[in-house]
Amino acid sequence: MYSVDIYSRVRRACLKDGMSAREAARYFNKDRKTIAKMLRHELPPGYRRSDAPRHPTLDDYVGVIDEILRADKALIKKQRHTAKRIFERLRGEHGYVGSLTTVTYYVRKQKRQTKEVFVPLSHRPDHAQVDFGETLDDNSISEIHAGAFSESGTQIATVMVLIDKPEEV
Repeated sequence: MYSVDIYSRVRRACLKDGMSAREAARYFNKDRKTIAKMLRHELPPGYRRSDAPRHPTLDDYVGVIDEILRADKALIKKQRHTAKRIFERLRGEHGYVGSLTTVTYYVRKQKRQTKEVFVPLSHRPDHAQVDFGETLDDNSISEIHAGAFSESGTQIATVMVLIDKPEEV
């Protein structure tokens, strides 16, 4: 790919100074088709992949890897599978013959796509913020309703928790 500088020099020579595309190709030592492309685009267009990358050796095992990663979300971080462990399981349990690198790249891509992102919230002085949430306790016996109130400029947050136990029949 050519730099923005060469693009601007070719465009200036052809569009402002009146140099022909054929003459510019000779002067800049580039192919005529390259010069024509430079004249069509103000900036270098960059590379655009036409199709998604294929992994012929991995395609049959993508579902297995995705299932392992999905099951790992319920586990604590120390107990989750590494890419190498997933590779070993694929080889041992499913007869995978591809490379560790292929599995590692795919696992890394999947983990990046499913990573949770948290945005810190902030508000102007003299303003407050309130958040509410609901959940069930671990035994699914009672509902927990929670509300949090924080005021800007203070380190203190007020939390209110209501626990609703169902009436026994």
